[in-house]
Amino acid sequence: MTLIAAGTMVLDDQVCKPGWLATSAGRIIECGPGPAPRPPDHDFAEHVVVPGFVDMHVHGGGGASYTDGIRSEIELAAEFHRRHGTTTTVASLVTASPDDLLRQVRVLAEMTRQKTVAGAHLEGPWLSAARCGAHDSALLRNPDPAEIDALLTAADGTIRMVTLAPELPGSRDAITRVANADVVVAIGHTDASYDEAKHAIELGATVGTHVFNAMRPLHHRDPGPALALLEDPRVTVELIADGVHVHPALVRQVIEMVGPDRVALITDAMAAAGLPDGSFRIGAREVEVTERIARVRGTSTIAGSTATMDQLFRTTVGQLGGSDEALAKAARMTATTPARALNLVRVGSLRVGMDANCVVLDEDLHVHRVMLNGAWLPHS
Repeated sequence: MTLIAAGTMVLDDQVCKPGWLATSAGRIIECGPGPAPRPPDHDFAEHVVVPGFVDMHVHGGGGASYTDGIRSEIELAAEFHRRHGTTTTVASLVTASPDDLLRQVRVLAEMTRQKTVAGAHLEGPWLSAARCGAHDSALLRNPDPAEIDALLTAADGTIRMVTLAPELPGSRDAITRVANADVVVAIGHTDASYDEAKHAIELGATVGTHVFNAMRPLHHRDPGPALALLEDPRVTVELIADGVHVHPALVRQVIEMVGPDRVALITDAMAAAGLPDGSFRIGAREVEVTERIARVRGTSTIAGSTATMDQLFRTTVGQLGGSDEALAKAARMTATTPARALNLVRVGSLRVGMDANCVVLDEDLHVHRVMLNGAWLPHS
């Protein structure tokens, strides 16, 4: 058994000053507010302990990518994000040919069984050409029942989420088919109207993929999908709160409007995360990173991010005022809410019975230590 004490600890959405938890066999077996009941094995008196981050939408990092279906790259990207506190990663793929996508899904299924990642997210190929962002428009296609069934079979339960554009022909059947397979359906990269988005939610869509980005914008006579996603209490909305994709004032307004229980902060990071500016790829697209902003080469189109979850956590706490309430909200949006949105029942909060995944942050909210399933990761 390992006993951890901290000057500040977020236990089950509550900020405890101090707090403590005990782990055994990779699980949390005891926890509580106040001083530890016995001498701790690790005393982080000047630190903050929060739940391990859950990134439900990320394409790579540290120079490696999830999108090519290469095992060594998947391991490197996951390890990079673990060092930044992401103890649960759902690896996002991008639009690819049917054969390539099937191969990538099979590899990620294997890596999920090995617990390198917690599953796959299919962002594409069933997206709008008008809102495709960094996806290769030549490979976009309408949802096809045979392809959907083949991918679900190959994944063998490891696909966690599928993002699609609900206005496409065949999307209604696709939403039902995917949801009936216990896979989360997300609305994104879409030119859908407000009514089309609402209908998709009625059919079973429960997530808005990086809301505002790569979707028809809000207009007072044509509110589009963003408003439909924001106003429905059944929907969790992803936000890329990196200061590039969404203005900080709008991030604050969304959090105020829908609450942290419905906002999942995501990195949408690509391979360039953690590296200097330069040339990279996401899927088949060439990407140029300048001043930490990734764009499709030769265009102004943003191509994912270079952010990490600890960066988003730190920035969000500051934007929300730096209070204990801000700390609790940030912990929910970087761990609890995304875990719940994807039905990941053993991660996302620090309470008895959960996996012992936590991040120890210093007084400036930079990562000091990371615990994964009760074991400390090596210092970086």
